Amino acid sequence: MTDPMILSGTADIDSLRQSLIAGSLQIQQQIIPQLAKLGNEGLDVLMEFLQKRRDHPANWIDGKAYQVLYNSDAPQVKEFLLSCFPEGIVPLKSDRQINYNPLQHLLATQEFQAADRMTIQKLCELAGPMAVQRKWLYFTEVENAPIIDLQTINNLWLVHSGGKFGFSVQREIWLSLGKNWENFWPKIGWKSGNTWTRYPHQFTWDLSAPRGHLPLSNQLRGVRVMASLLSHPAWSQSNT
Repeated sequence: MTDPMILSGTADIDSLRQSLIAGSLQIQQQIIPQLAKLGNEGLDVLMEFLQKRRDHPANWIDGKAYQVLYNSDAPQVKEFLLSCFPEGIVPLKSDRQINYNPLQHLLATQEFQAADRMTIQKLCELAGPMAVQRKWLYFTEVENAPIIDLQTINNLWLVHSGGKFGFSVQREIWLSLGKNWENFWPKIGWKSGNTWTRYPHQFTWDLSAPRGHLPLSNQLRGVRVMASLLSHPAWSQSNT
């Protein structure tokens, strides 16, 4: 249960620090914006929190803390991020030497529409020059995408969306619906009745979107491509 002292904003900085470290995900989610409003003291707590979390895989709470710091103009914060997280909160691993820095930047600043376009671009880069030229993928190119690169792209979306967006989220929903595409499309907001959601204006480019709404892999063309993506070995238990 949420501590009323925390929600009222009357808790001192030490109480907020302890709640951020030891609280539930719900409480941590409430603490971060409060700390963001406390100026340098709050920023110091967020930096301390991420510093202690450096040896652990980033989750979406880390992502929220990082986003506050990333969008801060405070010199000590910029120095901290440059020193401790020069590439960002998510390690940008790639088997094909793809540069995912631009995607991390767009997601950290919550520019989801631009991040979606960048995701398609990076998937095409993974497939090679012909895919980059045509700007879409064959399902066989999706099947051959490196595991580590798909995991990097997915982790970027997960961490910077509060766990709401990403291929693994879409796969989880798809599997929960027995791989039924007609139930899947409306569940993630890509179709309403018999009407497909039109790109770009009818899609929702913020966190009010349905879970799994982004990224828009349907731009990759066809159910076969989407099925290849959601069935990729990158999401097997041993690799997640």
